[in-house]
Amino acid sequence: MNTIAPSELIINERGAVYHVDLRPDELADTVITVGDPDRVEKISKHFDSIEVKRQHREFVTHTGYIGKKRLTVISTGIGPDNIDIVMNELDALKNIDFTTRTIKPNLQSLKIIRLGTSGALQADIPVDSFVVGTHGLGLDNLLHYYPYQANEAEQQILKNFIAHTQLSGNIQPYIATGSISILKHFVEGFHHGITVTCPGFYGPQGRVLRLGLANPGLVDNFSSFSSGEHRISNFEMETSAIYGLGKLLGHQCLSVNVIVANRIRKEFSKDGALAVENLIKKALSIISTL
Repeated sequence: MNTIAPSELIINERGAVYHVDLRPDELADTVITVGDPDRVEKISKHFDSIEVKRQHREFVTHTGYIGKKRLTVISTGIGPDNIDIVMNELDALKNIDFTTRTIKPNLQSLKIIRLGTSGALQADIPVDSFVVGTHGLGLDNLLHYYPYQANEAEQQILKNFIAHTQLSGNIQPYIATGSISILKHFVEGFHHGITVTCPGFYGPQGRVLRLGLANPGLVDNFSSFSSGEHRISNFEMETSAIYGLGKLLGHQCLSVNVIVANRIRKEFSKDGALAVENLIKKALSIISTL
């Protein structure tokens, strides 16, 4: 079996993978990801006990228990590039032997649930409500660096999306489906739809400050899109990368977001902190039973 070189998998002096600074024993089988490092403590304060606290750069990790359920919550920072780091290193912690630097013969599947903030792209999805991404549709280029292949159903949605939006420039969208086995637990009190992942916050999400847009009808095209029973519900900056890499690596992934802005109604949450706290409480009540 091939040995993974020190330049490819960086392990620090305490035996932890480099960026997230975790050892294999410090990671639970169920992982909650958040963008904001400060949100880690807002989640772990609901744990009954915390056994691990680590921080390196923007990657803050707490591992602990709710009842008998062991959970890890980790911050990723913003964007698909950071998701590339976190997803690969979480997988390495479970599926690579750090002593021999070889892939383990028996691979483990993590449950990875993102709890984030997002903007709604439908008028009937109000601020402070919760959205689960049935699919992640990526406008970034991350998955194009991997041998990713969408299934037939995903390819049909993508084909319809490209025809409808007529995106210009070098944008090559991709799509991946969230975990159906986890999704079925997030039904009551949650909107479902396609979550679009953008590689930026301003132009890539149709915002205009001083710069014009290459695709000025972006938001309207997203909100008017449908493919069979599927429509675009929201957009943010991480979901498609989590779903795509999760699919390639064999992990079960789901993205759950609280809506802090409705881009169609031009509204923003009056109390975003409370909205996030409400999502955390509701999501933890479900995740702790998975």
